[in-house]
Amino acid sequence: MASTSSNEAATEESVRAEVHDWLADHWNSDISLHEWRGLIADSGWGCPTWPIEFYGRGLSPDLSNVVADEFRKAGAVGPAIGVGMALAAPTLLAHAPADLKRRLLREIITGENTWCQLFSEPGNGSDLAGLTTRAWRDGDEWIVNGQKVWTTGAHHAAYGMLLARTDWDIPKHQGITFFAFPMEQAEIEVRPLQQMNYRSSFNEVFIAEARVPHNNIVGEVNGGWKVALTTLAHERNLSAGAFGGIPFGGKGKAAQEAISEAAAYMKTYDWYPQRAGRPDLVPLQAKEAGLNTDPIIRQELAKLYSLQRTSQWNVQRARAARKMGRPPGPEGSLSKLCASNIARASNDAHSHVAGAHGMLTGPDSPASGTVAEVLISTPAASIAGGTDQIQRNIIGERVLGLPKEPQIDADLPFRDVRTNK
Repeated sequence: MASTSSNEAATEESVRAEVHDWLADHWNSDISLHEWRGLIADSGWGCPTWPIEFYGRGLSPDLSNVVADEFRKAGAVGPAIGVGMALAAPTLLAHAPADLKRRLLREIITGENTWCQLFSEPGNGSDLAGLTTRAWRDGDEWIVNGQKVWTTGAHHAAYGMLLARTDWDIPKHQGITFFAFPMEQAEIEVRPLQQMNYRSSFNEVFIAEARVPHNNIVGEVNGGWKVALTTLAHERNLSAGAFGGIPFGGKGKAAQEAISEAAAYMKTYDWYPQRAGRPDLVPLQAKEAGLNTDPIIRQELAKLYSLQRTSQWNVQRARAARKMGRPPGPEGSLSKLCASNIARASNDAHSHVAGAHGMLTGPDSPASGTVAEVLISTPAASIAGGTDQIQRNIIGERVLGLPKEPQIDADLPFRDVRTNK
């Protein structure tokens, strides 16, 4: 682990010089990816904004960009990509006890342990606090029964971010616990889900009396809702493919291994641009169809372009907030809602341009079938990561200061709440 001194007085020049010298001494194009990531984890340079005692350097986000710049110049790769770095790590850093951070964070950086998200259930997606997967204590362990769904990467994950109900006699938001859940157990069955676009990006997970150690609780018993909100805030700020640490295309063994690893991981998400609507294709398709001068089509293109620019400005605002050290907030819901609006507008524009031909697939269809995949994939943008309705509630309550939506079950013991089970 890094043994650097306090970075309160660090400057761009001093950090740049320090990481440059460290890379000159340690980066070797023939080093293995496993060995290299062990070095960046223990030195703190892999995750420079993390605390010094937890595999970081305690640097500000601005200075972290300096570190990333020097890594790019050297052709060196960063931490493993994926849900572990993007969601699990920031949640652990914010809420886990010190022992759990030390046990789990290093292998997230190195990629030895991948993660998945065990939140949604067949009967509880947007109403996440109504989840019914249950856990009860058995000595130093908890036993878990339940079912999760829409879980990307569950078939190869070492750990899951699990929400389970641990108290049925208090209100639903107060009886949930967040576990770092070991996935490699015989009591866990993972089944792939076939989507209507012929992809199988998600899984359903069946848990039948699987076990998790008590010291794998993140936060407090029955305090998991607060922890989950941290995970969800980071999730809403993700764009397709934005999982951190994507290799810069350097040469050498470690770089090539990292590129192969990233390509295999991102294969799951290669339809996400279609889910986002492929707005970039609309002007090209309009021109190819000879409709780029049609006034109605031009109006659709202008509408789509304005939505994109507004979304870009909101993303820039969110990035500025991160640079100031602020945690993800309700602006993530604005970004999520903007993305849904862009996906729908893109769907409409593609439909106007392609007409009935948009239903065709194959090499002779619009964009060789990409438009057809867009049309059946974009509805997911309004559902995944929290529905548009949930985002509007968050924006209304936390941004606009509107009264909370009335809830009839918020104060009832959960066992008295009507559920889908």
